[in-house]
Amino acid sequence: MEGANQTEVTEFILMGFSAFPELQWILFVMFLIIYLLTIATNTSIIAIVRSCPSLHCPMYVLLSNLSFLEIWYTSVTVPKMLAGLLLGNRSISVHGCITQMFFFFSMGSTEFFLLAVMAYDRYLAICHPLRYSTIMCNILCLKLSVVAWVSGFLASSILTVAVSRLSFCGPNEIDHFFCDFVPLAKLSCSDTHLSKLMCFTLTWAIARSSFLLTAGSYSCVIWTAWRMPSESGLQKALTTCGAHIAVTGIFYGSALSMYARPPVMESSDMDKVVSFFYCVLTPLLTPIIYTLLNNMVKEALRKPMTTLGLFRV
Repeated sequence: MEGANQTEVTEFILMGFSAFPELQWILFVMFLIIYLLTIATNTSIIAIVRSCPSLHCPMYVLLSNLSFLEIWYTSVTVPKMLAGLLLGNRSISVHGCITQMFFFFSMGSTEFFLLAVMAYDRYLAICHPLRYSTIMCNILCLKLSVVAWVSGFLASSILTVAVSRLSFCGPNEIDHFFCDFVPLAKLSCSDTHLSKLMCFTLTWAIARSSFLLTAGSYSCVIWTAWRMPSESGLQKALTTCGAHIAVTGIFYGSALSMYARPPVMESSDMDKVVSFFYCVLTPLLTPIIYTLLNNMVKEALRKPMTTLGLFRV
């Protein structure tokens, strides 16, 4: 009889950073600036790759794919958070919440696979330079990109179906700034053991498979670079891969610390900090790191700036 009296929840309240009412405007301005910079920098990377003929190769096509993904990755969560900070409207429907979670996990899973594809591309370029253009042709690059995107969305679909079967009877306050799986599962009045096991298993399967490919590729790259007779060859190989290794390390570290940990280590405050890092900061850091550590991207960026008189040689 008690279960019959329970009212099904139709919307959730994203608490976000409501515990700090005096900081709402400061947080809004800070997050808005970061979001606009993220959109601008990643759009710039895409524009540079498309406009510069010397960058029309698999490495930079994959980089533009990553920038495109980062734009949507941050757009899944940040605009809703900004609306909550500015207008105080933190409500979101149950279906809207599950949809947000679906796209968030889809983008995150796709990034794992895309980073692995980029590592494989660098492996072919450095370890098999004579066969690189034959193996990594435009068709293969396109196919690998499509596989990364499709795999990410399929993996997220499995978890989303499991979550959509859960019942929510109250309370309806999510102690987070977006609809993440862990705080959402805490509000369910259904048995969530299977869903939590599925989330943990999927995360580890995606992270492990992509990490093995990435680590294997870069192990071969480092070994090949170390055996190069000239120091310039070693430096060029490591410089080419340095940006990707940095981005991969940041993304893997923050994502795994959030989703591939025992339940006893869950903490709402820590979850917000970690989530802020890989949802908001990482999409901004990715194009900056690639611009700073990649000479070809810097050169392509320097040309229009020189033309406009913003940069002097």
